[in-house]
Amino acid sequence: MIASDRALVDRFLDMLAAEAGASPNTLAAYRNDLEKAAEDLGGELGKAGRQSLGKLGQKWAGLAASTVARRSSALRRFYRFLVDDQLRADDPSSALPQPRLERPLPRVLGEEDVESMFEAVGEKAASGEPLAQRNLALLELLYGSGLRASEVIALPRGAVRPGQPFLILRGKGSKERLVPISSRAEAAVKAWLDNVPATSAWLFPGGKKHISRVRLFQLVRKMAADAGIAPERISPHVLRHAFATHLLSGGADLRVLQALLGHADIATTQIYTHVDAARLVQLVNERHPLADRSR
Repeated sequence: MIASDRALVDRFLDMLAAEAGASPNTLAAYRNDLEKAAEDLGGELGKAGRQSLGKLGQKWAGLAASTVARRSSALRRFYRFLVDDQLRADDPSSALPQPRLERPLPRVLGEEDVESMFEAVGEKAASGEPLAQRNLALLELLYGSGLRASEVIALPRGAVRPGQPFLILRGKGSKERLVPISSRAEAAVKAWLDNVPATSAWLFPGGKKHISRVRLFQLVRKMAADAGIAPERISPHVLRHAFATHLLSGGADLRVLQALLGHADIATTQIYTHVDAARLVQLVNERHPLADRSR
């Protein structure tokens, strides 16, 4: 990438961090996509015209549709920024490829599977085994509160306070949200805290910092295997999906679910409506104002 393009990208990323509150991971992803696009454009990212952008579809033909969509999205936002800041007069992004994407349905974990995991982990935790107590606390927070993997591993030591039925999280885009903490989760965390060094800054310490996302993934799969569930079916994110799916199945309001999950767009939350269509029909039949009126 030439120096002038790098300066534009740096300025764009500064804007995302300051105005949109983009996380370091988000900024790194944008930089990576823009740098790769710059290579495909022959090093002229900032000055590229519609003709050059129109040829990217052929160059990206071997990429996954999701990758093409992500790179096109990054470029659209980049060129919109350049126009808004009067760094170029026109926006050529309408020539970018626009692959059609179908949002994949989340993998669904049944309530009986989750219960089996709790039974297997709980039995070991009841014996006082420290690592089992840690695993039970992780499981309670992942499934009981719907936390993201990155949110769970980065919880500070005092995040869950006795008698406080919620905690305040800073999730994607540095946005804060309230997350409910069940009495079960509070009890599990309290039992695990007896094993956490008082000097630790983290609730789930590991190495020089906290446990990693990879380690959390491994622990969740081990819990699944101990419960007789195929490990490939389970991940921290699948447990978050289960939290949302089972709440919706129980009659939770979609807007409430959106707030609990920390979704910026309700469309992201709506994907869970596929999981129990029969339940949704039943809710309409039972709770609609016309449900009790005779025909």
